[in-house]
Amino acid sequence: MLKRKVTGILGGGQLARMSAFAALRMGFDVAIAEKFADSPAGMLTRKEFAGDFASPEVINGLCGISDIITLENEFIEAGVLKMYEDKGIPVFPSSGTIGMVQDKLIQKETFRNAGLPLPKFVSVTDKDTYESISEVLGKKFVLKSRTMGYDGYGNATVRNRRQFAKGMQKLSSRSAGLMAEEFIDFKKELAVMIAVNETGVAVYPVVETIQENHICKVVKAPASVDEKTAAKVKKIALKAVKAINGKGIFGLELFIDGSDNVFINEIAPRPHNSGHYTIEGCVTSQFENHIRAVLGLPLGSTDMVKPHAVMVNILGRNAGPGVISNYSEILQDPGVHLHFYSKAETRKGRKIGHITVTGDNPDTILKKALKADKILKAGIE
Repeated sequence: MLKRKVTGILGGGQLARMSAFAALRMGFDVAIAEKFADSPAGMLTRKEFAGDFASPEVINGLCGISDIITLENEFIEAGVLKMYEDKGIPVFPSSGTIGMVQDKLIQKETFRNAGLPLPKFVSVTDKDTYESISEVLGKKFVLKSRTMGYDGYGNATVRNRRQFAKGMQKLSSRSAGLMAEEFIDFKKELAVMIAVNETGVAVYPVVETIQENHICKVVKAPASVDEKTAAKVKKIALKAVKAINGKGIFGLELFIDGSDNVFINEIAPRPHNSGHYTIEGCVTSQFENHIRAVLGLPLGSTDMVKPHAVMVNILGRNAGPGVISNYSEILQDPGVHLHFYSKAETRKGRKIGHITVTGDNPDTILKKALKADKILKAGIE
């Protein structure tokens, strides 16, 4: 009797939830490991393991029923992922790949060795000063946590000695290792998703991302860049994934400056916020290609189904329950696609859902998406 393949996912947040939806739709089963029970992804399966990712109970439980294991974030230490691999279960992306990307300094060094375009960067210790770093990077630079940095939480822009001291104090409490990076005066922030496995490569359209308080708020697909720039970005993405021996789905964030120079910001070895639009916007979503990639299946088409798509993140405005109170009002427009992540609680700036609209006119669909986001009430008023 044939056994249904089980994809184990380390992490139970919205990225795991949407990946699980894709797997279940194709007839595959999923198992979820998360630090707490009834996570957004854990709600979708009876195969849920709650506890520390490094605990024998979680490792043995997940490995005992999974054919392969994947992940929804890069914050699980490579050494912990190796514990799963040592049980004989393939993990994608592998512990080796994660070891090259979860520390941003190592990530940048890996990409530099591969000849990829990057801002200038240096390692930072408590012996460094604003003056010593500014001599290399210029008077304005970005101080970064080497690990555990996301949505702007691990960054501090520095323009003088006082801001440097403040940034060092703030970020040292978050991460033991720090780095500094040249400030790029960009005209656009770009991103691209790419799925890779032994069957081939699937590259999505290049998109533009717009931030609100260092958190992605709007994604426009495709980005309004010329074909030459889009081709350059896709070529860089392919080279970056190859440099880290990637298998799975990857999101690459980039800057483009006023002279059309392109620089890598960072890579995410997982589904990415900039790719949520693909659920309605593309023939095959990033989440389906995530599952296809890690299971070694042929990858799906990344073509867009309409000329344009816009995704708007729903961000918490205050602390409160993660429950929507006005579905009927939001969904008055039949072209609005609402995704809500079923998080038990929300807080200011927390991603609790997203809205996607597709169509022929980018300005019209952006207005529709922003209107739906503005009127949404979800314990956040």
